[in-house]
Amino acid sequence: MSALYMIVGTLVALGVLVTFHEFGHFWVARRCGVKVLRFSVGFGAPLLRWHDRHGTEFVIAAVPLGGYVKMLDEREGEVPPALLDQAFNLKPVRQRFAIVAAGPVANFLLALAFFWILAMLGSQQVRPVVGAVEAGSLAEQAGIMADQELVSVNGKSVAGWGDVNLQLVRRLGETGTLEVVVRGVGDSAERELQIPLRDWLKGVEEPDPLAALGIQPWRPQIAPVIAQLDPQGPAQAAGLRLGDRLLSLHGRPLRDWQEVIQTVRPLAGETVTVLVERDGRQHELSVALAARGEGAARRGYLGAGVEGGEWPAHMLREVSYGPLEAVAEGLRRTGTMTLLTLDSLKKMLFGELSVKNLSGPITIAKVAGASAQSGVGDFLNFLAYLSISLGVLNLLPIPVLDGGHLLFYTIEWLRGRPLSERVQGWGVQIGISLVVGVMLLALVNDLGRL
Repeated sequence: MSALYMIVGTLVALGVLVTFHEFGHFWVARRCGVKVLRFSVGFGAPLLRWHDRHGTEFVIAAVPLGGYVKMLDEREGEVPPALLDQAFNLKPVRQRFAIVAAGPVANFLLALAFFWILAMLGSQQVRPVVGAVEAGSLAEQAGIMADQELVSVNGKSVAGWGDVNLQLVRRLGETGTLEVVVRGVGDSAERELQIPLRDWLKGVEEPDPLAALGIQPWRPQIAPVIAQLDPQGPAQAAGLRLGDRLLSLHGRPLRDWQEVIQTVRPLAGETVTVLVERDGRQHELSVALAARGEGAARRGYLGAGVEGGEWPAHMLREVSYGPLEAVAEGLRRTGTMTLLTLDSLKKMLFGELSVKNLSGPITIAKVAGASAQSGVGDFLNFLAYLSISLGVLNLLPIPVLDGGHLLFYTIEWLRGRPLSERVQGWGVQIGISLVVGVMLLALVNDLGRL
């Protein structure tokens, strides 16, 4: 069933985002009087095609990894004299600029629409209450304690752990001070704390910001009875089974699953002894813990999980907006995610964020399937994030991308004439090399995660 969700989720995601992106180009081209010859979703052999009254051919093709809008253009073939006024290359530079920019702009508008819908639907969020603080950690040194609620992080109010993680991710690879405002549960008095950062998690693969600070979120008490096993994980390899109750780990008695997490986290790569109760009898097993992350984010991995516990009502927060408020919230979230995407690209370029965090089609497909299986809200959220990523990437000033064409048009506007075909050809060759290189790197990262 998960494979079906992955296939359907990926096809729907790519279909919606590509169609909307290309429709942006198509709609503005029509408004500028350019004749559109073909509107294709996908590449390769057409699966379905039809024509409208303007003679435009609409195509759904076999390979759903993109799309294109083909316009009448003297550079791609002879144009009849009667149709010269409808040729793209003969339009004023401002119109060509608008047509090319319309695709990425459409992606941002689509993300805004999704965020607007999500804001009106509302969500239930877990209040960001600290469950435990690791001894000697950055959080403990700053004065953060268990049972305190995070009110704001990095100068931004936080309603749940998702907001907290978003603000922490924005500081990856940086040096400076992280401002955190906390208050005790049931207390109105707030305290502002400062956490010094120095090249924080710089270049770390799969960073875990909360763990790096030494903060463990509050969770309802859950008995350490195994309900999930990673087929390739250390627990499975050591002989642990579903239904086993963990009594002690590395000599530490266990009463709650959080104690398992706290014990395992600092023991990455070590072999530990686990005492379990199975069918009324006790068994002692040796488990070679795996490691996840690097540097300050390196942590032990057991490869086992438990059933989720019931959350008390006072630890949950309902967040929803009216239609007008939702517009503002949608704009805020679209702006925040756009800036975060740009900032992440900059940090990868300067080595502050590991390029191994770059994801390709395999990871996108897996996330699409998981979000589709989780529900409509999660899937819309995924579509919004992916639409923003598509918009930002297409605006990068790299020839062959929309942003590269916009760069050429900007230079043409400033010079009063376009760059020579030779120079533009060099730019396209460089752009193709860059794009192919990034795609190969993303694919290698995907295969590494598999």
